[in-house]
Amino acid sequence: MEHESEDERWIWLSFVSEHRLILGAYAGPMTQDSADRIIQITGEKINEKKLPIFITDGRKYYAEALLKRYGEYTVFPKTGKRGRPRKPRQMPLEELKYAQVIKTREGGKVINIQRKIIFGEKEDIDESIISTAYIERQNLTLRQDNNRLTRKTIGYSKKDEWLQHQTTLQITNHNFIRTHESLKIVDKKQIKGKTWKKYRKQTPTMSIGITDHIWTLKELLTYPYHQELQPIKGS
Repeated sequence: MEHESEDERWIWLSFVSEHRLILGAYAGPMTQDSADRIIQITGEKINEKKLPIFITDGRKYYAEALLKRYGEYTVFPKTGKRGRPRKPRQMPLEELKYAQVIKTREGGKVINIQRKIIFGEKEDIDESIISTAYIERQNLTLRQDNNRLTRKTIGYSKKDEWLQHQTTLQITNHNFIRTHESLKIVDKKQIKGKTWKKYRKQTPTMSIGITDHIWTLKELLTYPYHQELQPIKGS
């Protein structure tokens, strides 16, 4: 990861850790345009009247992308004092909360982790939730399950279009078909006066309330995808 270039392709993910839900994915180079695109995809799927906290790694692109979507152009009033007046600039909306997890590596090993609040007041943000552990684990799962993301093989995608199609299919399978142990809920049953505690498995879309059952592969492949889904409320 030391030699990022626009020739390389990356999978940009938007992830709801609490529900293990992948909101969106975009296959593109490590550029500002790609960051803008994943923030746009995310914004189209959340309730933007009640913004969640955004947490990313330390790359510079995300802050600018968030400002473009959740910022306002501010003109500062003249103070009457000597010197140049402050130039107008893009300022974050009051409700925007954004933090970064900045990792310092040496010899391929992480030697320091810094949690930095970029937008928002410190007292309004629980620092214990500033983590990228879940999405880093999800990145590993994507590489394990998708041969197109495996390095140094002949399974890689030669065109961006087909990498995007494959990624979309994979994350849809993840959200609707694949159950996750961390999402299972207690399902108590009484048999002959005794209470038996069992667990009911859930997919990410069940956890967040989009669907009420585990989809089959047939159901997924025959669903009329052209029907526009409504934004996820309350996320």
